[in-house]
Amino acid sequence: MFDLPCVLFAGGKSSRMGQDKSLLPFGDSTTLAEYQYRRLAPLFHNVYISSKEPDKFGFDAALILDPEGVDYAPTAGFVSTFRTVDADRVMVLSVDTPFVDEEIFRALIDADSPEVDAVIAKTPSGTHPMCGIYHRSLLLEMERMLEEGDHRLGKLLASSNTRYVMFDDEERFANLNHPHEYQAALSRSCEPDR
Repeated sequence: MFDLPCVLFAGGKSSRMGQDKSLLPFGDSTTLAEYQYRRLAPLFHNVYISSKEPDKFGFDAALILDPEGVDYAPTAGFVSTFRTVDADRVMVLSVDTPFVDEEIFRALIDADSPEVDAVIAKTPSGTHPMCGIYHRSLLLEMERMLEEGDHRLGKLLASSNTRYVMFDDEERFANLNHPHEYQAALSRSCEPDR
């Protein structure tokens, strides 16, 4: 079990999917959020779900709610996380990346060290800001960004002491943003060895 908390970000708008993707059925679970929560719970000391709504999920999970009146933005979730969770670093994962696995988490944790602000997954297609470790050292800047309505995580990471960990397999970082991506992921989740 990894000795840091994991926060599953499930407070997005899902505008490209056309419906709340965290509530879509997935694998052997009623919802994608539940599927992710159940597979992460054995791996991490604590697992939380970052959300805008307190009654959104039909299963027991520790929630971290966004501040009220804030846009759909991960910066709100980060600020609430560090105000709520008593930890100097957290693993974060977007709810719509169901194939990020224990091997990836281990590589990110192994690359982490106290002098960095973040450790972020990277593939040939680019960086994956919603798959990585964030340190409390970023909280003040995140609060400033939230206050100013600036939600560009890439900009935050570029101006911070960020370590990137390269992975070659793009498929494990597949995002379920559109209906066709969701359907493809459903097919993959039914394959043997998954």
